[in-house]
Amino acid sequence: MELIHLILPLLIFFARIVDVSLGTIRVIFVSKGFRLLAPLLGFFEILIWIIAVKEVMSSYSGPLVYIAYAAGFAMGNYVGICLEDKMSIGRVMVRIITQEHAGELIDNLKNKKYPLTITDARGRSGDVKIIFSVIKKKKLKKMIYLINKTNPRAFYSVEDIRSAKEEDFLPHRQRKVFGFSRKSK
Repeated sequence: MELIHLILPLLIFFARIVDVSLGTIRVIFVSKGFRLLAPLLGFFEILIWIIAVKEVMSSYSGPLVYIAYAAGFAMGNYVGICLEDKMSIGRVMVRIITQEHAGELIDNLKNKKYPLTITDARGRSGDVKIIFSVIKKKKLKKMIYLINKTNPRAFYSVEDIRSAKEEDFLPHRQRKVFGFSRKSK
């Protein structure tokens, strides 16, 4: 077997990993409103895809090329999801519903300086507390760990948020205006 018949499938495999990973990140950037970065990623994603498809279509390397193309696509999805998880871009809304140990959970979340909105509600099994918090996505794992540590029976859900304005809800916080600190009203 010629060397090209081994190298070409590997190149196609890695090209697909890169272009599908870029596509995954591009979709995330579109949903987060990154208007300049998303099209730039799309340009490189499609450029790599066209090159990979051209090589697959013009190659006489047999089924190994097709398998490499499909495997690169599958691995690219996995790598893209892992990259997005590591990048932790944006904010999320965390909703926590709890009957037990609500006070302890609220205190622990407040001690860690998570912004909270708490409301009383009635669930299927009686009175509950609903705790809302909008946090940076990179803080999510720590918050979930704290929830599970304090109250493992609490129900929580997480939702991506495209944008959130939190300054109006954080009184008496230091804000910088043109590089100078000033206390907000």
